[in-house]
Formats: sequence, structure tokens, C-alpha cells
Amino acid sequence: MPPVRFAIIGCGGYSGAHALRLNEHPDAEVVALCDVSEEIARGYLERNLHDCDPPPRIFTDRAHMYEEARPDAVFVVTPHTLHFEHCMEALDHGCHVFVEKPMVTRAEHAYELKARVEEVDRILVIGYNTPCTPEFLFLREQIRNSTMGPLELVSGHLMQAWKHPTAGSWRQNPELSGGGQAYDSGAHLLNSLCWSIESNVAEVHAFVDNQEVPVDINTSINIRFENGVYGNVVVGGNCTTNDGYLMFAFEQGLIKVDGWGGTWMEVYQGNERIKYPPVKGRRQWPDDNFIDAILGRAEPRTTPFNGLVQSELMDAIYESARTGQPARPKAKGG
Repeated sequence: MPPVRFAIIGCGGYSGAHALRLNEHPDAEVVALCDVSEEIARGYLERNLHDCDPPPRIFTDRAHMYEEARPDAVFVVTPHTLHFEHCMEALDHGCHVFVEKPMVTRAEHAYELKARVEEVDRILVIGYNTPCTPEFLFLREQIRNSTMGPLELVSGHLMQAWKHPTAGSWRQNPELSGGGQAYDSGAHLLNSLCWSIESNVAEVHAFVDNQEVPVDINTSINIRFENGVYGNVVVGGNCTTNDGYLMFAFEQGLIKVDGWGGTWMEVYQGNERIKYPPVKGRRQWPDDNFIDAILGRAEPRTTPFNGLVQSELMDAIYESARTGQPARPKAKGG
């Protein structure tokens, strides 16, 4: 079977990690790089793909890239507000899509993108870490099966030194980022919450502190889901210590888990901690799951539905912060 031919759109920041993983994967071939600057793309090639033979072609025009390189799939690793346009273009050219988080920055765009994915029958996954871990698969099965009784409450936090390192970058430009820490690093924690619960958001009450910069730095969020679960999450972007986890409280037990990467989990049944919870499967990068899904070897761990629910949540968070009142999503993920 020939390798899947990949193009990477966006040659900065975390994009290099995707290039390295694709370069090491036996079923992947990077055939094109696209960025607004040829110089940036060439530096990216030297750092991450210097041993590719043949080397991927470099483009600054996406239309030319699709016409000349003809990729099977693309990685969209561009500023957040550009995701919608770049994903739609890729789908229009018949490509499968891996898009970095967040999928889009407006719920209406999430609906359009979800409909387009279904129309062209292509795979779209989102670059979230935790859905590809056995810990979160275990957690979601406990919720689905009510193994420890019904899930009632979720509480979580994410702390990171985000404010000062991102100063002056596109991440603090709302026209490119769509929001601040809650939409950037916080997206991992909020997706872990929504992905596990598998319910639409009913109501949100949020408080946001921009700390005199153009985007949110600290956010406190209370959420009521349609299935009756209550959650509260705080996302901090001005803390010297990086830390975070989610706590899921069931009627008959409790699970604490790393909400960023799913690297650890503690399970309590009744008052007793289960020393070795029956976690099955192996940890994957989302990149690996994407390739397996394209080749028909696995189901995609994330879908446009996950991006849609999170987009509705983020829209409601910012509306509530703006009005000082609880907000309800204008549409439902379905």
C-alpha cells in the first residue's frame, strides 16, 4: 500500500512536532509545505525534514500546492481564526484534514465545517491529546456504562505561564487567535471535559480577566450540561507553575485524570483507591490515529462534533463574560 501523501499548512510553532512524527511513520510521506514565507518554510524543512528523499516541495500559495503536489491529506497548523478557511479549502480539494485545536473559533463555522465533512465523506480530526489515551477511553466507558453510578460533577483547572511568553505573538491578537488562554492551552482541558461527557452544553456562566492585554488570561467557568452533569473549570495564564487536572465525581466513586495529556489517572471506588485500574489499549499521538483512520485501521478518536460542542461552549463563555449573565448556546451540537 503506498504511503499517505501529506501537506503541512503552517510552518511555525508546534507544527514541527507533526513533521517529525510524519517523517518517522512508515505509512506517511510529506510532499508539500506551505507558509506565507518561503524562508520560514525552508528553515522548517531544514530543522524537521532534512533527511526526506525526495524533500517536500515548498509553496506560498495554497491553490498551487493543491494543484501541483496533490496531497491525500493536510495538517492545518495555522492561527486559530484561519482554521475554517484552510479546512474548507482542503475538503474542497478532496483531502482528509488534521486541524490543530481549536477546530474553529465560531460555532456557525463549526456547523458549516461539519456539514462539509459529511458531504464530501472525508475524515477530519482535531489535534487533542487525551482522546488518544487509554486513560480517557477508560474514563469515558465508566461514564457511558455508569459503572460507578451516574456522573454528577466535574471540576478542573489548568495553570500555565502563558501571558508573558505569548506577548507580541499572534496568540494575543484576537483577529488571529479568536481568544486567549482559554482558547489556546485551555482548549485541551475543555475538550477533555466535553469529549468525556458526550453531551451538549445547556448553560454557561463565566468570568474573564484579560489583565490589560487584548485576550483572556484568567477564566472561571461554570457549566451545566444537558444530561444533568455540572462542571466548573478555571484556566489561568499567569502562573509560574504549570499544573492541571480534571476530577470526575460519580455517585459511587471518583476519577482524577491529567486533562492535558492523559498521562496519569487515579480511580477511587467507594472510599478505596483502585491501585491498578483495568486500563486497556496503547497511547497514541493524534497523528497516528489520523493515519490509521485514513487507512481504515481505526475509527477517528475526534470528529467535527467534538469541535462543534467546544465552539458552542467557547461562544457561550465569551458571551457570558461580556454580559455578566448566564449564556446558552444558540444551537445544539446534535
